[in-house]
Amino acid sequence: MPPPSLLAVFAHPDDESLSAGGVLARHACAGARTAVVTATWSADTPRAAELAEALHILGAGPPRMLGYADSRVPHSAPGRPRWCDAPLDEAVRELVAHLRDFRPEVVVTHDAYGGLTGHEDHVHTNRVTTLAVHAAGLERLYRDTGAPWQPSALYLATHPHSALLAWGGHWAPTGKAMRTVPDERVTATVDVTPWLDRKVAAVLAHRTEVTRGAAPGLIAPLSLPERERLLGTEWYTRHDLAPTAPAQTELLS
Repeated sequence: MPPPSLLAVFAHPDDESLSAGGVLARHACAGARTAVVTATWSADTPRAAELAEALHILGAGPPRMLGYADSRVPHSAPGRPRWCDAPLDEAVRELVAHLRDFRPEVVVTHDAYGGLTGHEDHVHTNRVTTLAVHAAGLERLYRDTGAPWQPSALYLATHPHSALLAWGGHWAPTGKAMRTVPDERVTATVDVTPWLDRKVAAVLAHRTEVTRGAAPGLIAPLSLPERERLLGTEWYTRHDLAPTAPAQTELLS
């Protein structure tokens, strides 16, 4: 069986490489169709060019950018609303259009915390994506965006509490809290070390973030064993979307 087609939806350029770069590279290397939708930054910025380079490394095709402004960087998309301020129905409609165009079997996005950082744009991306994967399969919603398409599963990129052992020492100097979930909430633990070179190269392609000392900048000076320890495993919580159970006629249980 070929691996399922995969569409990743993330808030900012670099989120795709840090959170799901290994799975994207793994699927692409196995011959699956992969693509990434990025909610923020306009297509004429240096960060968009860096995103295109990272996606080329991961085999994920050209960028699909919604072009909203990063909530903390107004110049990221002049004249456009902040991603968190965009009308919810408008944002869901735009993402439904990409889902119906690409027709993925699997969708990947941030978890409800917005990943380790809890960035408000990450949290909003989780909300919009969760709504869009359901709406995309309903023929009477957003009829102008194409034929209905229902992905089979939504995977939320996350970090278990046990990951604090690996990340804590590197994250502590930033002074930021780490948002992790109980280990039992993780339903897919993926060893991506065979694709680690591609994942790291994609992360470092985001040179703007390396320079300013964001997460890619934390990765850049690390040794190979340290990079493998931090980035060699990806964790996800799966939510099934396609109906799998017989219809119920009694009270839910």
